[in-house]
Amino acid sequence: MLSEAISGLTQVFQPLPLALMLLGVAIGFVVGILPGLGGAVTLALMLPFTFDMQPVEAFAFLLGMWVVTSTTGDITSVLFGVPGEATSAATVLDGHPMTKRGEGGRALGAVLFSSALGAVFGALVLALAIPVIRPVVLAFAPPEFFALTMLGLTFVVALSGKHLLKGFIMAAFGLLVALVGLDPQEGTQRYTFEQLYLWDGIGIVPLVVGLFGGAEVLQLMLSKRSIARAEPGATPEASLSGVGQGIRDVLHHWPLVIRSSAIGTGVGIVPGLGGSVAQFMAYGAAQQSSKTPEMFGKGAVEGVIASGAVNNAKDSGSLIPTIGFGIPGGAGSAVLLSAFLIVGLNPGEEMLTTSLDVTFSMIWVTVLANFIAVAAAFFVLKPLTKLTFISGPLLVPFLLLLLALGAYTASNSFADVLVMIVAAIVGVICIRYDWPRVPFLLAVVLGALAERYLFLSYSLFEWDWLTRPIVLAIAAVMVLAIVGPIVRRARARSRVRTAEQKSDVSA
Repeated sequence: MLSEAISGLTQVFQPLPLALMLLGVAIGFVVGILPGLGGAVTLALMLPFTFDMQPVEAFAFLLGMWVVTSTTGDITSVLFGVPGEATSAATVLDGHPMTKRGEGGRALGAVLFSSALGAVFGALVLALAIPVIRPVVLAFAPPEFFALTMLGLTFVVALSGKHLLKGFIMAAFGLLVALVGLDPQEGTQRYTFEQLYLWDGIGIVPLVVGLFGGAEVLQLMLSKRSIARAEPGATPEASLSGVGQGIRDVLHHWPLVIRSSAIGTGVGIVPGLGGSVAQFMAYGAAQQSSKTPEMFGKGAVEGVIASGAVNNAKDSGSLIPTIGFGIPGGAGSAVLLSAFLIVGLNPGEEMLTTSLDVTFSMIWVTVLANFIAVAAAFFVLKPLTKLTFISGPLLVPFLLLLLALGAYTASNSFADVLVMIVAAIVGVICIRYDWPRVPFLLAVVLGALAERYLFLSYSLFEWDWLTRPIVLAIAAVMVLAIVGPIVRRARARSRVRTAEQKSDVSA
C-alpha cells in the first residue's frame, strides 16, 4: 500500500494533473464564495469536460474543485452572514457575530485552518478505512439511518440554549415545512395549496440563504451601519490582525478539531445524511462539551472551529462508501460516481486492487487542494475584510444581489427568490424576539429523511427494528445528549444558590 500511495502522489505531481487540479481549485474557490451554486452542481457542470481525460487527470480536476467549495464557502458566511454553501450555515452562527465585533480576521483564521486540519484527518481516515469499511457500512439499514436522523434532532436541545420550549416549537415548525410537497409513499399533495412549485417541497438553499444571510442583510439595512461594529478607531487592518489568533485558537482546541473531524467523517460515510447534518451535529457536540455553552450563537470561536473542521472531513467520509462499493455518500459523491464510469473505473474491488494508485491519488488531491485553497484564501482576506467596514447602505445592494443569485441558481426558479425573502423576514423576526433559527433549519433538513427511514423501517421490520443493537446504542447517545445539558444547568443553579446562601450567612 505504501508503494501505491507514493505512486499516486507521483501521478498527481505530473504537469497535466497538477495543472488541472489548480484549475479545479480556482473554479471551486469562486463557486464556494458565490452563494447557492454548490459543489455538486458545479461538478455536474464540469463533468462533460472529463470525457477524454485519464482517471488521475479527471479526479485531480473534479476533486480539486469539489473539496475547495466547502472551504471557501465559509468566507462569506463569516464576513457577510451569507452561506456560500448550504453546508456552511453553521459557520454563520458564530463566525458572523465575531465579524460584527471586529474579529473577522480571527474567525477566518480559525475556520480556514481548522478546515485544512479536517481535510488531513478525513484523508487519513479514508486511507486507513478503505480496506475495512464495507462490512461497517453494510451493517446500517433504514432503522439505523432513522436513529441517526433522530440523533441529529436531539441536538435541538443543545442548540436552543436556555430557550428549550422555543427550540422545540421552532423544530416542530421545521418538521411541518419538511412535509410540504408530495407524500413519498402515497404520492398525495401535502400543503401545496395547488402550487406546482411546492410539489417538490421547499428548497433548502433559498431557505438557508434567506434565514441567515437575508436576515443579516435586512438587519444591516435597518441599522445603517457597517457589518463590523467594533470599538471606535477599529480598522480593517486591526480586524485582520486576528488571523494569527484564530490559528492559535485552533491549536489550543485541538481535541475539538479531532472530534468534529471524526463526526464529519462518520456522518459522511452514511449515505444520504449530507453535509448540513454533519455540521450541525458537530456544532451541537461542541456546544455540549464547551465550558461556556451560553456563548454559542453570540461569537464563540469554538463554534467556528467545529464548523470548519467538519466541512472537509465529511467530503472524505462520503468518498469511503463511493470508492468501496459504489454507494455515494451524498450529492457530490454521486456525481463523482458518474465520473468513475466515464473514465472506465468500477467502484469496489477494482478501486481497492488494480487501481489502488488512482484511489490514493484521489486522497492526495483532497489534501493538496485544500492547503492550496487555504493559502490562497489568506492572500485575499485583507480586501475581503475591508468590505465589512464599508457603510451598510453602500454594501447592501451588492449583498442583495448575492442573495438573489444564491436563491435563484438553486433550481433556476424565481419562486426560490420569494422563499428566500419570506425566510429573511422570518429570520429578522427570530432575531428581534430571540427565537432560535437553527432548530428550525435542522428539522427541515432532517424531516424528510426521518419520514422516509421510519416508513422503510416499519415496512421491513415492523416494530422489531427498535431492538436492533445499533439503534439501541444510538438511542443511549440521544438520552445522554438530552440529559447532559439539563444536569449541567441544574448543577450551575445549585452552585449559584449555594454561593448566595454563603454570602447571606457572611452578611
